[in-house]
Amino acid sequence: MKFAKPLPQFLIARHRERRASRSPEQRARLQELATHGQTPRAMVIACCDSRVMVTDVFGSEAGEFFVHRNIANLVPPCTPDGRQHGTSATIEYAVTVLKVRHLIVMAHSQCGGVAGCFDIETGQPGAPNADSFVGHWLEVLAPSVQPLRELPRDQALRALEQQTVLVSLGNLMTFPFVSEAVMDGRLQLHGTWKDIGEGDLEVYDPGTRAFYRL
Repeated sequence: MKFAKPLPQFLIARHRERRASRSPEQRARLQELATHGQTPRAMVIACCDSRVMVTDVFGSEAGEFFVHRNIANLVPPCTPDGRQHGTSATIEYAVTVLKVRHLIVMAHSQCGGVAGCFDIETGQPGAPNADSFVGHWLEVLAPSVQPLRELPRDQALRALEQQTVLVSLGNLMTFPFVSEAVMDGRLQLHGTWKDIGEGDLEVYDPGTRAFYRL
C-alpha cells in the first residue's frame, strides 16, 4: 500500500514508554484475554470526540468494555437492506455473540456533531454540507431539532446532546435481537451524558424522563 507511511516518532515513543510501564499483573491479564477471549459485561456507544475518554469514566481495564464510537454517539434505526452498517453490525456482535448485559449510550457536552446537525437544520452559515457523509449521518438526529429552534443556542445544544441518547435508545429497540434481549431480561439499556469540562456524568432516569448528576 504505497500511500501508507510509518508511524510518527512521537507515537512510537509513547507506545514503548507505555509498554515498558506495564506491571506483571497487567501483562498476565493481557495474556489471559489473548488466550481465553473477551467477555465484557457492557457495551458503550460513544462519540468519536477525542475529549471523551470512555474507559476513564468507569476506571476500566482491558477486556471490560466493548466500545463503539461514531459521530454524535448515534444509533440509526434497524435497516436490513443488505448494505454495510458499521454501527448496527457492532451492536449485533455485542448482543448476539458477546452477550453483553448492559448497553450504554454516552453523549457529551460541546459535541461538534450535535452542533453541526443543529446548524444544518436551522440554516446557519458554515454548517456542514447536508449532502456529505456527516450530513447524511446526522439525519438520524435531525427531527429532534425542530422543538428546540427557539431556545438560546447553548440551551438548545445541551438539550439536543441529551436527545441523542433518547433517539439512540429508541432506535436500539428497533433491532429484533436487542428488543428480544431486553424483554427477556438478558440486556439492559442505559443513557448517560458526560460534561467534558467538569468530568461529571449524568444518567437518564426513565421514571422522571430526565437526566440526573451522579
